[in-house]
Amino acid sequence: MSDMLFAAAMIGGVGLFVGVFLGFASKVFAVKVNQKEKDILEILPGANCGGCGYSGCAALAAALARGEAPANACVVGQETVANQIRWIIGGKSERIVRNVAFVRCSGDCNSTFDRYDYTGPKTCAALALAPEGGPKSCFYGCIGCGDCVAGCEFGAIYIERGVAVVDEEKCLDCRKCIKTCPKGLIVEVPYYRASHVGCVNPLKGKIVMDNCKIGCISCGKCAKNCHMNAIDLSGGFPVIDYDKCDNCGTCRDNCPRHCIV
Repeated sequence: MSDMLFAAAMIGGVGLFVGVFLGFASKVFAVKVNQKEKDILEILPGANCGGCGYSGCAALAAALARGEAPANACVVGQETVANQIRWIIGGKSERIVRNVAFVRCSGDCNSTFDRYDYTGPKTCAALALAPEGGPKSCFYGCIGCGDCVAGCEFGAIYIERGVAVVDEEKCLDCRKCIKTCPKGLIVEVPYYRASHVGCVNPLKGKIVMDNCKIGCISCGKCAKNCHMNAIDLSGGFPVIDYDKCDNCGTCRDNCPRHCIV
């Protein structure tokens, strides 16, 4: 009986010692929690997409708490999250322009053709390295294998008739599709703008028409009809200056190739 009591006392004593030691250690070696960082992390959407330039939401929260990142750094959370973060870290609340991704190609399978039969990995990255940038008749057009679709965590991009299309209502501007496209066709555009140029072919006239039924031929009609002088053709294809654009839609309505969408 005494042996059992002794064993129980030993076990109890060891347990008490370990409990006291752990409690003491937790106080001595405790890492001080930055309450500001914790509050910011709770506000961030938790997408961990990397669109802010940091490895994830936790890294961004730490940077925001240290004052090393702007309140609107989270592209997914946009204005709503930015205003909440400003309330925590201080600073003036300003309206943030919502951006979404846009694929600068309208040349689907009804407008283009394949120049040769391709055999190999069916990814945009692989086809971009194939002869002539892939089998598609337009060297500058969307390859359409969906690398951007695979990279989007929000289901905001899909393939329609061989060309990637962005669902603006689902797009949170995480920029993963932009980084994924080997041809650099995907860019950020303002959500509240009506017209976007769906072609980046810098060639002109017959060369374009032979390869795509709706490719931009750089006729310049869009720029001539723009009363805001918001379209520049110096790069070989029209580029809209959204700071000047007033959403009139004249360029879109008068494009003879219907590549302004």
